[in-house]
Amino acid sequence: MSYDLGAVVPLGATVRDASGALANAGNMALTVTLPDQTTLSVPTVAPTSTGTYAYDYPSVQAGRHTVRWVATGVNAGAYVDVFDVREAAPPMLFSLASAKAKLDIPATSTGDDEELREFIEATTAAVEFFVGPVARRTVQQVVQGDREAWLLHTTPVLAVTAITPLQSWQQAIDVSVLDVDGRTGILRRTDWLWFFSGDYRVTYTAGRAIVPPNVSLAAKLILQHLWRTNFGAARGPSVSDDFLATEQVPGFGYAIPNRALQLLQGDRQLEGFA
Repeated sequence: MSYDLGAVVPLGATVRDASGALANAGNMALTVTLPDQTTLSVPTVAPTSTGTYAYDYPSVQAGRHTVRWVATGVNAGAYVDVFDVREAAPPMLFSLASAKAKLDIPATSTGDDEELREFIEATTAAVEFFVGPVARRTVQQVVQGDREAWLLHTTPVLAVTAITPLQSWQQAIDVSVLDVDGRTGILRRTDWLWFFSGDYRVTYTAGRAIVPPNVSLAAKLILQHLWRTNFGAARGPSVSDDFLATEQVPGFGYAIPNRALQLLQGDRQLEGFA
């Protein structure tokens, strides 16, 4: 389960004695290691009830966090766990409400919402493997100067927002003199000059301003296809369904139904995600 950036993450651990009954430790300490490897240390966590410890952690960074509980003294022991925090704007091709509508889940039914959001993110990654970025995201790429043009590797490109020189002696480049071919990612200057020598970090926005309906529908079909795996044989496919596809899609095994792949054909990139 992933948490939204800024959300409070409920952390917990239990302690048992030699007989297996809940029992307090002499002392319980907690350490949370953040994605940037900084740590939050709580030297003493009081039990909320016998043998039960809890701590509410307000998330401040996106990424994988490691949690380590260490009990010392009587009933000593240790427990390690992890949790993930989503980035502030995770790439998602459609909303939770749209996903629930496609799966015939009532809007008032919220028990599966968090798991369903994870499915939406996984579906988005699957679609973008074939057609490149659809949801907008910021990309940074280091390129080498002394060239007539640069090739940005993540397409389609919507806009170049900044070019930062990486060496102190380099000349700055004004983004107002740039022209980018969004489809190919070829970036040129409009003032007839070459890009100056040295290495530069290009910051740009990739994705699509408008999501084509074939891409949106394909994504929802993939979501529907994957969601059915939650029910096993209890909700098996009919003989006319492509749920049990007999031909694998390279890189995805049986995760992508053929009907979704056919919808994506017109927008596919030759080598998957750019």
